[in-house]
Amino acid sequence: MTERNKKKNEQHEEIDNIEKKKKEIKKQDDNNHEPLRLNAPILVNIANVEDQLFDTLNGLIGESVLIITETDQLNLFGQAFRPIFCGKIFRVTPGSVTLYPVNIKMINAPFFEFPTPLTIALEKIAHFTPNFDCNQRIPLT
Repeated sequence: MTERNKKKNEQHEEIDNIEKKKKEIKKQDDNNHEPLRLNAPILVNIANVEDQLFDTLNGLIGESVLIITETDQLNLFGQAFRPIFCGKIFRVTPGSVTLYPVNIKMINAPFFEFPTPLTIALEKIAHFTPNFDCNQRIPLT
């Protein structure tokens, strides 16, 4: 056997030994691992996190906005409709926007006014148009 082949064999043996050690350590970790228990709540500081959508919507409080959500279809009182909402921004929180009064644009009732404030999660907003006239007719088909 040449010197070169000996070195290759030694390298392969060394790699095999390292892999065996890794497996042994993992097996020991799995056997000795106790579940992690937290003694206090975890606090997350979101004060320095920038959310452009939140900032934009927060600047539009009191303005009319058209919002389309990601869902293909929603159901209300047995009536299926596309998720197209138009109303004034009432409140904005880091996770949601609340519209009131809000029109739900349905095919058979294009100016249906929802009786209570409607809250939409920010991550579910697919599109929004600020300063939209909610009395404007839009094709829904």
